[in-house]
Amino acid sequence: MLSIDGISYRYRGTAGPALHNISLSVPAGGVYGLLGPNGAGKTTLISLLAGLLNTATGKICLNGQPLAEARAANRHAVALVPQDYAFYPMLTVGENLRFFAGILDLTGAARSARIDAAISFARLQQVVAQRAEQLSGGLRRRLNLAIGLLGRPQLLLLDEPTVGVDPQSRHFLLESIAALPAAGTTVIYTSHYMEEVEAICQQIAIIDQGTVLAAGRLADILSSPEPLLEIGLDRELPADIAIRHAASTSGELKYVLKLASPAVLPRLLDELAAAGCAVRQLNFGQHDLEQVFMRLTKRSLRD
Repeated sequence: MLSIDGISYRYRGTAGPALHNISLSVPAGGVYGLLGPNGAGKTTLISLLAGLLNTATGKICLNGQPLAEARAANRHAVALVPQDYAFYPMLTVGENLRFFAGILDLTGAARSARIDAAISFARLQQVVAQRAEQLSGGLRRRLNLAIGLLGRPQLLLLDEPTVGVDPQSRHFLLESIAALPAAGTTVIYTSHYMEEVEAICQQIAIIDQGTVLAAGRLADILSSPEPLLEIGLDRELPADIAIRHAASTSGELKYVLKLASPAVLPRLLDELAAAGCAVRQLNFGQHDLEQVFMRLTKRSLRD
């Protein structure tokens, strides 16, 4: 559905590119996770997809059509729900929805139907007459999402849609977002919460310093193609073991070791025990998203 081919972008006056030769394929009918530390290039890429920036080099196509042409043919094709609240706090929920429906040139019965559908989807029925500034954090996020859905976009860009909400609201938002592909909307989802991405995304891309480090099916990215051992100890890893297994650090007293084969693991554990190292954490073969992210970027998502 969405094809990003060789996109590079440099902000005026900067020494290096914000994006360098980015290529991604986002299939229709799913939730696609976009991850990267602060400054990795996520905001730049989202801005290009939303039409807030123009591409300098490369090509972006939506359903086989250049993105600019697709947006000109259907100005509702792509919608962005930003991390910041994108509504007027002094207006009520209903007034905000009617205003943004007008911005989208929705009129008559279609306008009423879209507003009613957005209110129902986000479960805002009880607060339609309430001013937006009086809403809780979770309801504000739901209003943000409802506004983004008014145009029934083919592609919905969600930037940190659960920041600042309580666990119950987060669960509702994730459940609602996961249901969007069934209604014909493809979602690109950015978040600092790894567990959210693991819960609702079928495919992901990890970018850092403007380049793609990994992209594809989440299950494939989480499975380790080589015998890597992630281990947490109660003291420093002995130098001879670290050298022999090309160890790297992944946190305080946490290490990633390259094993020649799975058969090496029992002997390694015996060596650690003989050196007085107690194992506090061990993961071999299958990793969670945070572990993969740290290994690829050498830093945390919020760095």
